[in-house]
This record gives sequence, C-alpha cells and structure tokens, in this order.
Amino acid sequence: METTEIVRRRTAERVRDVQERLATERDVWLSTAHPEHGPHQVPLWFSWDGRAVWMCTGATSATARNVREEPRVRLSLPDTFDVVLLQGEAECFPDQEVPDDAAEAFADKFGWDPRGEEGPFLYVRVVPRTVRAWRGERELRGRVVMRDGIWLC
Repeated sequence: METTEIVRRRTAERVRDVQERLATERDVWLSTAHPEHGPHQVPLWFSWDGRAVWMCTGATSATARNVREEPRVRLSLPDTFDVVLLQGEAECFPDQEVPDDAAEAFADKFGWDPRGEEGPFLYVRVVPRTVRAWRGERELRGRVVMRDGIWLC
C-alpha cells in the first residue's frame, strides 16, 4: 500500500533541498513595498551564485523604484506544497555596473543578456538573511533554516 504522508525532514535535509532548488529553478516571486505606493509583487527569472539571488528588471519599473526606496524584500519560490521563503535586503546594480560573473551567469542560464538591450536594466542582488522552508503542516515547526545569514545545519 502506498502512503502519501509527509515525512518531516531534518533541518540539514531542508537546507540541502533549498540549496538545490535555488541552484536549479528559474522563477522567483519578488515582493517589494514603497511607503507611498504600497506592496508590489512580480515573478522574475533568477540565478543563484551560492550566496545570493540575482534578478533583473527594467531600470524604471515599479520594482526598481521600490527597492531603491525600501531595500527590504521577500522572495518565494513558486510552489505552495514545497514552500521556500527568503528575506533580505536588495542591492542594486545598473546593467553597465553589474559584476561580470553575475551578469554572465544570468545570461548563461537564460540565454538572454539584459546588458545588450535597448533600454536600461537593473540587476538586483539579495543575500538572504532568513530562509524558511516547509512541506505541509508537519514541517511548520522548525521551518527556519537560515537565521542572520547562517544556514542552520
């Protein structure tokens, strides 16, 4: 008989699973806020360099405006069963000032290099300070897998 019961993962397993997803997934939801315009959420492509999430958006977008005004952001991977939430501060890099290794990794992953586009783009780097991960209610306890920028394993 097959079981569909969720087995509670240890913290080290959750950390490994989160790191693997960050290395392989394509999309992330970025949530920003502006004191006058309120919350804003968009899906973006991202790359993970082992320490930070790198995204790119139009330099004049609401996302760019918001992270310049209020750099505290939340990120989430798009899976409601295998939840991964990241929290940190955004650092902005105009497309002509982004570190080459970050821009090249982004271009290699997506086959698209925003630095060659007509309009200006902004690279957004987020080093997570807190990461939460859980699968179902059984994993709500112990869902914090990174605290103060340190993986808890």
